Parts: sequence; structure tokens; C-alpha cells
Amino acid sequence: METVEMNSVSLKRPRSEDDVANADEIKRQKISEKSKTGNDSGQSVETVTDQPDKSLLEDAKNEIIPNEESEEQEDEELEDSDEDGDPESFADMMKHGLTESDVGITKFVSSHKGFSGILKERYSDFVVHEIGKDGRVSHLDDFSVPVDDEDPSEETFTVLSDEDKQRLEELQLLKNKETSVAIEVIEDTKEKRTVIHQAVKSLFPGLETKTEDRDGKKYIIAYHAAGKKALANPRKHSWPKSRGSYCHFVLYKENKDTMDAINVLSKFLRVKPNIFSYMGTKDKRAITVQEIAVLRITAQRLAHLNKCLMNFKLGNFSYKNHPLKLGELQGNHFTVVLRNITGTDDQIEQAMHSLREIGFINYYGMQRFGTTAVPTYQIGRAILQNNWNEVMDLILKPRPGAEKGYLVKCREEWAKTKDPAAALKKLPVKRCVEGQLLRGLLKYGMKNIISAFGIIPRNNRLMYIHSYQSYVWNNMVSKRIEEYGLRAVPGDLTLKGATAVHIEEGDVGNYTIHDVVMPLPGFDVIYPKHKIGEAYKEMLVADNLDINNMRHKIRDYSLSGAYRKIIIRPQNVSWEVVAYDDPRIPLFTTDLDKLEGKPLPVLPTDGKFRALKMEFSLPPSTYATMAIREVLKMDTSIKNQTQLNTTWLR
Repeated sequence: METVEMNSVSLKRPRSEDDVANADEIKRQKISEKSKTGNDSGQSVETVTDQPDKSLLEDAKNEIIPNEESEEQEDEELEDSDEDGDPESFADMMKHGLTESDVGITKFVSSHKGFSGILKERYSDFVVHEIGKDGRVSHLDDFSVPVDDEDPSEETFTVLSDEDKQRLEELQLLKNKETSVAIEVIEDTKEKRTVIHQAVKSLFPGLETKTEDRDGKKYIIAYHAAGKKALANPRKHSWPKSRGSYCHFVLYKENKDTMDAINVLSKFLRVKPNIFSYMGTKDKRAITVQEIAVLRITAQRLAHLNKCLMNFKLGNFSYKNHPLKLGELQGNHFTVVLRNITGTDDQIEQAMHSLREIGFINYYGMQRFGTTAVPTYQIGRAILQNNWNEVMDLILKPRPGAEKGYLVKCREEWAKTKDPAAALKKLPVKRCVEGQLLRGLLKYGMKNIISAFGIIPRNNRLMYIHSYQSYVWNNMVSKRIEEYGLRAVPGDLTLKGATAVHIEEGDVGNYTIHDVVMPLPGFDVIYPKHKIGEAYKEMLVADNLDINNMRHKIRDYSLSGAYRKIIIRPQNVSWEVVAYDDPRIPLFTTDLDKLEGKPLPVLPTDGKFRALKMEFSLPPSTYATMAIREVLKMDTSIKNQTQLNTTWLR
């Protein structure tokens, strides 16, 4: 069962950090101290998205959405231009969003008093380093390229003019009626011709070349070797047998999610994105470091991208004989800065000691459930109920809350006409879920919603039913903590290898709360033998579902279920409190800073503000927001945080 979240919602601040003047930043710091919530203290915090990689005992497939080049640039421009709105209207719209209690997140495990802090004031305040299956933490610390006699010369990347590259790209992508491109060889020598041949074949996979004499001049003729099917396929015959077929590298990225990064790399390399593989998707609003593998693209070509990519760096290249598989990682190591904290030293010590010794409830975070007034779990429930009219209505109907203007117009048109073609005309961004569903309805008709829904990429469709599973799990875990507290009790479940077994009365002393797991509902799991087992059944009955029949007539939507630990104890926990004056100054150095020789930031010993710098490691499919929630004792929903920050935004 997949848990890949290709379109996980990234929670963003209403204003870009770079657009806020220093005076406004300081004003915000002061105002945030005055914000109050109902939990133990006044908390003001920005939420973070930590993309889960793979649930416990769940299999995942590395399925990549094809790159729709003709639409993608337009989509990105529209998304960028419509991202930031009036702060007051944004805050007002977010009143319709979800809070933690709406998705079952209600309990804490620690006893300390909460305090306030600002998370992700800058995206550089949140850094994620992937931990591979061998336990090694990924770092970008080497730009060198493996020496290989068969690599093309550096001249390969400069010998073609921009005009030649444009014509070759159009030929490669079959964008015009030309069947070949002729490149005149200036200063003709055999060496020069060889370099041009190499340049075309390495930079434009799928094209072949030959030399021709025309009117006494030498030309290199580029053409398709095997017609359209050859487009962007890695060239097998040009790859040395002694070299591993996959180039592994470390991707350092800033403020970009993993799939967007891979699509950008694909465009620059002129290849399809599905030749890339990775172990997990990473958050957008952060600095992240992870390993990527790509089929038959040289380290030399990849390293050349460092000269032209913004917010990306590639390094630590090596050749191996295998790709990467989703979920193979051990987890992620986080470095997080909470700025303008109000807690006393004693409060902070209590909170961090509790995080290290006890841990936090392993809730699915808010980003699992969407940011609009229609939560993703409601769509998942309708799919499981086989109520396809409801699925269509939930995805397309108008809704209150923060949405882009063109989506609002599309929904209004749909509500008025129920005409897929008319609604689609209002929607310039075609690759969003709404656009894909409308195209499906145009193709298959209103009486075949199942097939129309099937046009949406598989991972996106499965995201909805996984959201429903997560919703049930969160609610059941809160009931479990409320009923039995932080101890193992008879009837709880624990794992023996990959098999779940009940804890018996006589063995309960051999287990702690850290051994207890609870099931995500499905046909291949067992349930606790105490009150919570019955609570699962009651919750699904209330949703018109049968817990004993979780198989769907469409195989993709049959839920096998899985098990998930209810308490996670982070590893490698450390923390320090630092003082600072300027909110724009970074409070630690990144991998790129170190490679570029940037010095450590000089911080005052007695600054105006205090920040908590914390580090910890988490296993896959756990949410860093839920760990930070336990430290601060606050609600991590956009709705709550936007309301808290409305004052300074005004």
C-alpha cells in the first residue's frame, strides 16, 4: 500500500520572508509575544510540512507523474503570481480551514507548560538531511566529478551555439516538421567534428549524427535514430560497460519540493523525469539534502547544471548498478530553529528532556488532510463508500477558504452548469486534480465517474484513502491515550517481526508504551482486544463502512492496512538557546555555506531575542511538526496559526 503524497499541501506564510522589511520583522517579534492560545500558554508559531516517505510495513512504488512540459511553465507562472494575497483577506479565508481537533489530534504526553515561538520565519530555519538505509546521513560536501576517460571533454558543453541548441531541442521533442538539423562545422578538423558529434549525442539523447559534405562545406546532420520512440531514451550503446548504470548524487535544494526539483532537472537535461529515483520526498519550505539516482546520465553533465540552476546544488557523485527505492531510507535528521521563544530556561529544559526521554504522539500531521474547507479524508471516505457522485462533488464544488482565483471561477462555473468543458475553460492550470478530473469527465462522460477519476495519477488518488486511514488512526490513538494513558495494557498490539500480536495479561510487564502499535484500518490487520477495538468498528459504522470488509471492487482502493507506533522517541536529540538581534541573519551554517567557506554567524551574547535551535532524527512517515507541537504545546494548523498572526499582518 502506497503512502506517497505527490501533492502534499505545503503550508506557506501569507508573505514572503524576503519582502518583509527589518522593521516589520522586529514588530512581528514583539507582537507574537502577546499572542495567546488555549493550551497552557500563549503560542505563536508557523507550521511546517514534513513529507512522509513510507508508513511502517507499507510497500511503496516509485511512481512519477509524467512531465507535462507545455503546461508546466504556464502553471508555475500562475502559481507564483497568485501565491501571496492581502494578509487580512488570507487570515479571514483561513477561518474555514481545519484545526488539529478536526482530525483527531488532541493529546500531549508531556507535563511541562507550553511556550511560544516562531517556526519557519525563514525557510532556512528548517533543514532536513536524509538518513540512508545504511544509517549514513546525506551531506553535500564534495563537488568533484569521478574521473572517467570516456567522459566527453568540457568543450562538449560549449561547442554548440544557443541557436543550435534550440533547433536540436525542437528536433528532439518533435516540436516541428523538420526531420533533421544541419550544423555547419566552422574551422573544420576531425577533432572539432568529433566534439560536435559527442555534444549532440550526450546533450540530446535520442538523436543520432552523421557527417555530410554540402557545397564544399562539412556539416554535422542530427536526426532521430528510431523515430518518436527514441525520444529521450538513455543511449545504451554509448555507456561504458565498466561503469555502473546509475549516477547517484546528493541534491541540495532550497524552497522547492522533490518532484518540482526532478522536473526542473529533467527539463535541463532534456530527459523524462521517470529515469530519476529517490528514497523519499522532502518538504518544500526548507533546505533539504537527499540522495538521488538517475539512469545513464554522467556526473559531468549533472555537475554542469550547478552553473545554471537556482536554489539547487548537485554533488557527491558516484556510479552504481542500482537505482534508489522509495522507503529504503532509515529516516531524516532535522535541524530546526524556533525564533523569538518566550519559555524560561527551565521550561525549555523540561520540554526537550521530555521529547528525548518520552517522545511524542505519532499523529499524522495537518498537511495530510489538506488546507481547504473540504478535507482530503472526506473524499477518501466517499471513495471507500463507492459514492462516486459524492467524490466528484467534493473535488469540484465551491468551498469557502483560501484558494486561487481561477479555481474559484472554475468551481462556480461547475456549480452553475455541471458542464466539464465550460468549467475547464475557466481553469488555465490543467495539471491540478480539478483539471484532471474535468478532462476525465469530458473523455468518459458524467455517467462514468470511476474512469474519469482514474485519469488522476494513481498516487494522488491513493492519497485520499490514505488520508481517511490517517483520520481514523489519529482519532483512535487519542482515544487510546485518554483511556489507558502512557502504559502498555492487555489487549494492546505489538510487533513480533512483521507480525502484530496481542499483549496478554501475563506479559504486560515486558512491554512499554514505546512497543505499542495501532492499525490503520484494512482487510489484513487485527485490532486491539480492549475498548479501542470496538471504537474502530463504531467509527467505521458511523461512516457507513464495514471494518470486516475493507476490500473494494476496484483493487487499487482495497485497503490492506498497516501498523504504526503510537509513540515515537526521536534519536540524536540536542538543543541550545541562542540570542540574536536581526531576524534575517541565519543562526547556523548549511552544507553549502561550508562548501563556499562562509563563516559561522556572529551572534550577540545579549541579543533582543532568543531562539531555540534543536536537532533530532525521526524514522520515515513521522511528522516533525508533531514533535515540535509536543515541545511548544500548540496547535499546528494553518487556521490556528493564521489567526494568531493576524495582528502583526495587519
